[in-house]
Amino acid sequence: MSEFERLNRVVSEIRKITNFCPKVGIVLGSGLGDFANDIRVIGKIPYRRLSGFPVSTVQGHEGQFVFGYVEKIPVVLMQGRVHYYEGYSMCDVVMPVRIMAMLGASVVMLTNAAGGINKNFYEGALMAISDHISSFVPSPLIGENMEELGTRFPDMTNVYDDDLRKLIISTARQLHIPIREGVYLQTTGPNYETPAEIKMYSLLGADAVGMSTACEAMALNHMGVRVCGISCITNMASGLSKKKLTHEEVKQTADSISEKFRSLVWHTVVAINELLKVEKAERIELESKTNEKQSDKPKKAEVEEDLNFDEFEIIQLK
Repeated sequence: MSEFERLNRVVSEIRKITNFCPKVGIVLGSGLGDFANDIRVIGKIPYRRLSGFPVSTVQGHEGQFVFGYVEKIPVVLMQGRVHYYEGYSMCDVVMPVRIMAMLGASVVMLTNAAGGINKNFYEGALMAISDHISSFVPSPLIGENMEELGTRFPDMTNVYDDDLRKLIISTARQLHIPIREGVYLQTTGPNYETPAEIKMYSLLGADAVGMSTACEAMALNHMGVRVCGISCITNMASGLSKKKLTHEEVKQTADSISEKFRSLVWHTVVAINELLKVEKAERIELESKTNEKQSDKPKKAEVEEDLNFDEFEIIQLK
């Protein structure tokens, strides 16, 4: 079975449960899992219920898709991601975000917990991701290209959409939430980096470091999906603090800023939806003008769908 057939099999299994079509996908990083309690949930599907789907083994990662609404905006949440260090192939690691896109999400927001490399950062700071360095992990695009999803040699000039990043920053300012902007670097993990490695990453231009996200952004960019990202700086990287780095400390810091982080994500999704509506209206207007030149026949204005999906069985984790 090819990778594309494997993806289609998972989509078909989900479609047997629900016809829900998300506008926005959100990957919930450490400390953001409770965001699922903020939305109006209409259903959940645990990863283990899907054929050949990778299951998270990290404590605090639920391991399920959550379907619901932010206000009236249909969203799909990835509550618990899988990581390369868990022993999965990169194809498996990016499988969940590819599925979100194949279900309909045209925009995906990636969130994570990260170590601060930029000395102007601090524990609990939030950073809008402007770019990434993925050279220290295998590309998720290695192997036979899935032509159905994207080109063999995708451009990576603007992996993180400029307009979406500006929305994150402007939304944070409106909420009076301090926000930084910077470059995220992904390593394989699971070990934290040495002080010498952090010095090297700093010289390369990295502002934050973590063990996820960049590979997911690459896979989504390959599919033509618009991507934005936010990092929660849970600790200063090795050599920049006297504290010993532990997963418990990372989780505690992420939990301490969870309320602000969740608020930023919620209001950013609302702002993204408004941007998409404006862009859609502009496309319709442009198409209408083009059609008027080609024909004198009146054209019906496109009406935005009032999306309303039925609730489905919430399959709880056992």
